[in-house]
Amino acid sequence: MKAKSNVVSAVGRRKEAVARAYIKRAPVAGKGIIRINGVPSDLLQPELAMMKIQELLLIMEEPSILDYNIDVFVYGGGIMGQIDAARTAIARLIVGYFNNKTLAARLKQYDRSLLSGDARQVEPKKYGGRKARKRFQKSFR
Repeated sequence: MKAKSNVVSAVGRRKEAVARAYIKRAPVAGKGIIRINGVPSDLLQPELAMMKIQELLLIMEEPSILDYNIDVFVYGGGIMGQIDAARTAIARLIVGYFNNKTLAARLKQYDRSLLSGDARQVEPKKYGGRKARKRFQKSFR
């Protein structure tokens, strides 16, 4: 987490997707918005993506989140990888910003990868085949 004046940021990664989240106080108290690439979280498509972000907020149960705007910028990877990266970035941002140990424990109990990330990566392709493990077929023998 990095602090720049009154804006705080955090990073989340999933597969090839990288998300950077920024938090700052909303101009009007109780009117905080979460935007992912400029789109409010309640308008995200597909609907499963919107539900994953809303699920994160339900787990947190942090009422003071409504006083802050959270902007997330995501690039790389696919749609669901980007959403998972955004979830990780938002979770890290809020836990770090509010310095709440009980919130961190609740998130780890629900899904450990929300704070630590998911270390799995795509296996690199090797010679002799189309993919990492698939091999070209032989028509003889």
